[in-house]
Amino acid sequence: MAWYVVDGMDGSGKSTVADILRDELESRGRSVMVIAHPNRGTAVGRLELAFLRRDSKLDVAMSTVLYVADVLHSICVMRGRRGRAYDDVVFVRYSMAVAYLPDRLCARAYGIITRVLPSPDVKVLVDVDPGAALQRIFDRGEELEVFETEERLAAVRRRMLGISDDWVVLDNRGDLRELSEQVAIRVLGGTDEAA
Repeated sequence: MAWYVVDGMDGSGKSTVADILRDELESRGRSVMVIAHPNRGTAVGRLELAFLRRDSKLDVAMSTVLYVADVLHSICVMRGRRGRAYDDVVFVRYSMAVAYLPDRLCARAYGIITRVLPSPDVKVLVDVDPGAALQRIFDRGEELEVFETEERLAAVRRRMLGISDDWVVLDNRGDLRELSEQVAIRVLGGTDEAA
């Protein structure tokens, strides 16, 4: 089994890249499970999302704790009987979520997470301009989350790029065809599978 993580700031195109990746892998005869965070299919994920829509320090702390629980649950699913039934697993959002923490905590938290949590086979960071990301967020028509302002997205993007040394960074400023080509070449390397 190969484990892919697709990460990026809100509105960057993580779900789109995960869909492209899933479709490409499935076209090669592989079975793929995609798990997004917050996982709206679990009580923890729904509660996490509720806290993300409020702006107090307690709400942010609670959403962080619930995010960790959500990801740990997904790791258990991936490693369990259900996950082993698939050739590949794709997580939408994983360790780059630390970029939503303040500058003083981001790199330190990322270092801890990368030592404690299992490392995916392929790490993909979807990058886009914060203005474009915010427009995509508005176009979804959903209630805004606490971090969904252009200023906050710019800070999150800066932090993500600062800790992305061993990540495949995809530029999502182009159209869907260009993004699909980047996934095929840079993520899957033109082979039947990346890992």
